[in-house]
Amino acid sequence: MNIGQAAKASGVSAKMIRYYDEIGLVRPASRTESNYREYDDRSLNELRFIRRARSLGFSMPEITQLLSLWRDRQRPSRDVKAIAERHIADLDARIAEMQAMADTLRHLSHCCAGDDRPECPILEDLTRS
Repeated sequence: MNIGQAAKASGVSAKMIRYYDEIGLVRPASRTESNYREYDDRSLNELRFIRRARSLGFSMPEITQLLSLWRDRQRPSRDVKAIAERHIADLDARIAEMQAMADTLRHLSHCCAGDDRPECPILEDLTRS
């Protein structure tokens, strides 16, 4: 199948497929006599794998590691789990930071009268270092 068909079947845009090919994330696609990329089931599975990993927030280096482990049928699952657990810890930290930001903004919004007066605790807080 051509790149457009592979994009539709995998849910990964043709532009991203070309990019993944360029950076060596996916194995190079075979080429037709007219030099068009041709994708097979193995390629589609890899593209779907990447799309799902991206949807879970894994970084490109993490996806590279996960793909390598996925391709290695002799891999120990502890290596995969370690990547996932580090990612979970990163997500938890980012969630905590975002929750703290939301709590601060909620408090500042509550303190703001939201009327015609120019005084605003939200803007005052933003000027603090």
